[in-house]
Amino acid sequence: MPVLFRSKKILFLCALALLSSQQGPAQVSDEDDKRRKFLKSREESVQPARPKPTTAPKAKPKPKPHPTPVHKKPQSHAPAPTPEPTKTAPAPPFVAPKPTPTPTSAQKPAPAPEETPLVIEKSGFDPKEGLQAPRFFGWFSRWKFLPKSVREEIDRAPVQKNRWRYLVVHNSGTRQGNAKAFDYYHTNVRKMPNGLAYQFVIGNGTSSGDGEIEVGSRWRRQINGGHVHSDYLNNIAIGICLVGDFNQDKPTQKQLDALDELLRYLRQRVGKIEGKWSIVKAHREINPPRWPTDCPGNDFPYTWLHNRFD
Repeated sequence: MPVLFRSKKILFLCALALLSSQQGPAQVSDEDDKRRKFLKSREESVQPARPKPTTAPKAKPKPKPHPTPVHKKPQSHAPAPTPEPTKTAPAPPFVAPKPTPTPTSAQKPAPAPEETPLVIEKSGFDPKEGLQAPRFFGWFSRWKFLPKSVREEIDRAPVQKNRWRYLVVHNSGTRQGNAKAFDYYHTNVRKMPNGLAYQFVIGNGTSSGDGEIEVGSRWRRQINGGHVHSDYLNNIAIGICLVGDFNQDKPTQKQLDALDELLRYLRQRVGKIEGKWSIVKAHREINPPRWPTDCPGNDFPYTWLHNRFD
């Protein structure tokens, strides 16, 4: 009994070993196969996929243009016409040019005068009225501030009748100056084409003599002034400027005496208009209200001016 049991046990063990030997390599081979597949898929995921080569499309060949058939003109056996010769007009007979006579010294043309800039001035008067003759004051008349040279300049001007209706008094607003300085300022700074805006300037002893009367080019040429803010008044008003700032100082006595003589002489020179002498006004009394001014200043003697010439 025990021997039989031992033999059965040995057979069972042998069968079990045989069975394990048959299954072991299969399981091992399955595991190896799975490992190889895993490693292969891992390598494929790491390595970039190689782009497939693309083949450029072949350009289609352009169709060849069909040649246009050339139609040959049928040759005619007739001879080509010969062109007729053009008739040319006969050339005119040669005429020798006449020699131009050279001008002699007596026949030489006079040179053309140089062109001068034309300045058009408005006229506030009727030129048909004629000229106003200067008045003769007599041999015994005495003028302290109107020397003969100044009176001759005043008389020499071609004054039209019934033109100058006003005599306007100004101050320069500067403590020094003369006609030349004001002319430079009006020409180059204020761009006035006719220069000095006044017809007369009376000095105060700084840049010209005290009471010295200077005649401007506007009086000599008898053109309108530029001293009032009105074209109409500038055509009929004579401007007289006293050098000085009469908001700070008073005019000198010689300036007032010279102004008195000049106003009386100019009234006689321009003549009466409608039976009345020219009206004497200060600048601020005649300037239009749109452009108020204090010229000739607060210290100018307006009462004296009106008592003398009203």
